[in-house]
Amino acid sequence: MGLRNYLIEGVSCTGKTSVCKELRRRGFDAINGDTELAYQGDPETGEPTGHVPSHWHHIWDVDRVRALVADKGERCTFFCGGSRNFSKFQDLFDGVFVLEIDLDTLNRRLDQRPEDEFGARQSERDLIMRLHRTKEDTPKNGIRIDATAPLDDVVDEILRHAKAIDSNDAGPA
Repeated sequence: MGLRNYLIEGVSCTGKTSVCKELRRRGFDAINGDTELAYQGDPETGEPTGHVPSHWHHIWDVDRVRALVADKGERCTFFCGGSRNFSKFQDLFDGVFVLEIDLDTLNRRLDQRPEDEFGARQSERDLIMRLHRTKEDTPKNGIRIDATAPLDDVVDEILRHAKAIDSNDAGPA
């Protein structure tokens, strides 16, 4: 989709969907991976599982991600969302951003979750709290973004880092 492609990841409730919407509002090409690329499958093989929705089987279609990254029709594209198979495609991106929030913010956002969204049930909330603590299912090499800041500031920070990556890769003038 873009000459430059960026992945925006993070634990549930860190603001990936909000960042995606704000990037779109500002005129950027942004894909909500949780709604446009995700399905329930085996993170290793990609085979659909047919299971009841599970955090551990929430994966993105790797072939579709590759095809979208290969399409250079946009200046830059942001892929926003969580995926248990990000290790299968994160090397395709020019930059990876990981949204992070503190425990109080996480609890406040979980308290505001609608009953039909992931994180509303106690077992899901417990898992999110563990993942927040351990960071076990987010990219380790990503640029950390403080997502407790106001949304405009979070998106501005992502765009600053993306511009710096672009500048560093441009080489000498």
